[in-house]
Amino acid sequence: MLITIQKALKTDAKKLTEIMTRTFDEEARRWSVSKEERDYNIQPPGYSSVEMTNYMIDELTYYKIIYNQELVGGIIVTITGTSFGRIDRIFVDPEYQGRKIGSRAIELIEEEFPGVRTWDLETSSRQINNHHFYEKMGYKTTFETEDEYCYIKRMENSCGSENRMEDKDISKAQYENCQMEASEFYQVNLERSSYSNSNLMNMHITNCNLSHSTFRNINFKHSYYADLNLSYSKMRFVTLGGVCFIDTGLGEDRDPLSFERCDLEGTKIHHSNLRNLEITDCDVTGMTINNIPVEELLEAYHREQKK
Repeated sequence: MLITIQKALKTDAKKLTEIMTRTFDEEARRWSVSKEERDYNIQPPGYSSVEMTNYMIDELTYYKIIYNQELVGGIIVTITGTSFGRIDRIFVDPEYQGRKIGSRAIELIEEEFPGVRTWDLETSSRQINNHHFYEKMGYKTTFETEDEYCYIKRMENSCGSENRMEDKDISKAQYENCQMEASEFYQVNLERSSYSNSNLMNMHITNCNLSHSTFRNINFKHSYYADLNLSYSKMRFVTLGGVCFIDTGLGEDRDPLSFERCDLEGTKIHHSNLRNLEITDCDVTGMTINNIPVEELLEAYHREQKK
């Protein structure tokens, strides 16, 4: 029995998506999850989408799991800084489960990133077998809710311990003219913190709660935003030149977007769902739908109305 992990390639996306879909659909069936009450810890958003798989291969650390030269699953991780890792997803084809493939894949990931001293993950509260599995792998629960369990595993790794501050209360501290380049923060409570006149270039913010935050007078040039929940957010006086939205939807509630007093000249919309889209009191000069000028369509419509 030979189990290995290899970096996933775009050419693996279709096969990986098929395996992930089979795996998570089987888990949903096993734990009696109906479509109406979907459990996103069992069937995460985009799990059956090749486009989402391509995104994760591009942007996350995605490994395929090989069993005796056969692709049988995947493990997706996020590495933050040099010391912190998160297992975002791990899946093994139901046909190959029960052969210690998942446990070996986790061991191989830990070996692949020996500098990571803290790993965490989340799983559904329904999946009792997962709880036993992760605890057997050395993970301990950090908190439990009705919907999910969160786990953490601290590795026996003293790398960088000389600069480590752990379990300290430094609330309301003030830092001025301090050099904090390449600092790492994990499970840190920064609620109501403020940053002003500071260099925050090349920051990586992952799996953080930024709800109710305020960003004002910020240079976000060449920034990248992915896998975000921006529901009910407001953007005012925002320059969007050259911005591109890909594989983006309206979420579960399907609350529509609203554009008011916006300059969208030259905007292109392709392969999108525009049902029930309303355009009112707008300048549509030069606007086309499927290469048909909208002005001509409107003229033809008004001629028909006059007959």
